[in-house]
Amino acid sequence: MTLLEVRDLEVTYAGGAAAVRGVSLSLAAGQKLGIAGESGCGKSTLALALLRLLPASARVSGQILLNGEDVLTMRWGQVRAVRWAGASIVFQGAMHSLNPVHRIGDQIAEPILLHRGATAAAARKRTGELLEQVGLPAARASAYPHELSGGQRQRVMIAMALACDPQLIIADEPTTALDVMIQAQILRLIEQLVAEQDVGLIMISHDLAVLADTCDRLAVMYAGRVVEEGPARKVYEDARHPYAAALSAAFPRIGDRASRFAPSGLAGDPPDPSSLPSGCTFHPRCPVALEECSVEDQRLRDAGQGRWAACVHVGAAVPPPAGPTEDARSSST
Repeated sequence: MTLLEVRDLEVTYAGGAAAVRGVSLSLAAGQKLGIAGESGCGKSTLALALLRLLPASARVSGQILLNGEDVLTMRWGQVRAVRWAGASIVFQGAMHSLNPVHRIGDQIAEPILLHRGATAAAARKRTGELLEQVGLPAARASAYPHELSGGQRQRVMIAMALACDPQLIIADEPTTALDVMIQAQILRLIEQLVAEQDVGLIMISHDLAVLADTCDRLAVMYAGRVVEEGPARKVYEDARHPYAAALSAAFPRIGDRASRFAPSGLAGDPPDPSSLPSGCTFHPRCPVALEECSVEDQRLRDAGQGRWAACVHVGAAVPPPAGPTEDARSSST
C-alpha cells in the first residue's frame, strides 16, 4: 500500500530560486527511502514541503498525496491534524529545535495534549514510555536540553516524532552533529522503531554510505531534481548517474586502501537555484558530459532492475512515470 506519493513537485522561492523541480517519489508503509545530495540540492526544501512548512512566499505546485489525500490542497485545520499524527519530522541540530527554557518532558507531552486530547497524567505516562522506547530513563523528562548530551537530545527529538504514532517519519540529517559511535546507535534505533511500528521513513543525508546501510531505496538529488533512484545498495555500489557515482566515491570504503588514502572528489558546487545552467544542470561539473548535455535537459530514464537515472548515457529515454512503478519496486527488493 502506497503511504506517500509525490507527483511532479515544484518549489520556487521569492526571487525565482527553483529549489525543487519536478520531483516524483513514492513510499510504502514500512519502507525506508533515503534522499541524498550536497547542500543546496533541494533535500530539506522537499522535506518541508511534505508538511507545508515552507514560508508563505514559496510557490508550490504538484501533488503530495498522503494516504491518497493531497496535502497541498488541504484546509489549514486538516494540515494541522496531519502534522504529528499523520507525519512528523526530526530536524537536524536538536539543540536548535528544542526549547532551551522548557523541560524535555513538557516538550514531548505538548503534541500528545494537543493532538490526542490526553489528560496531563496520561501525557506524562506516555512521555515516560517514549523516553524509554528511545533508550532514555523516564526520569530524564525533568531535564532541560542543555543537561543532555548530543545523542540524548537527538533521542528526545525521535521520541517527539513518535509521540502521536505517525504513519510517516521524515528525518532530516538526524545524525550530522553526532560522533560515529552515537550516529550508529541512532541509526539502529530508527531502523528498529520503523520495523516495529511499520511506519514509512524518509531519511535525508549527504552521506550515501549511511543511507545505503539504512534505507531500502535511495533517491539522489541535484539542483532540485532527482537524478537517480533505485535500490539503495545498488545506487551506492554501482551508480548510473555521474553525480551519484561522484557522491559515492567521496566516501572511503572500509578495507579498501585505495579509497582510504585517495578518496575521489568533485570540483565545484551545485548551481545557484536562481541561475541554473542550460541543458543538464550537472554538465558543467560532469566528467563524461557530451556536447548535447549543455543544450538538452535530461529526464529520468529506465536503467533496469528498478532503477532510474537522468543521464544521456543511460539507455533510451522513456516517458518519466509519477514515480518508479510498483512492479519495478517489488522486483528490486
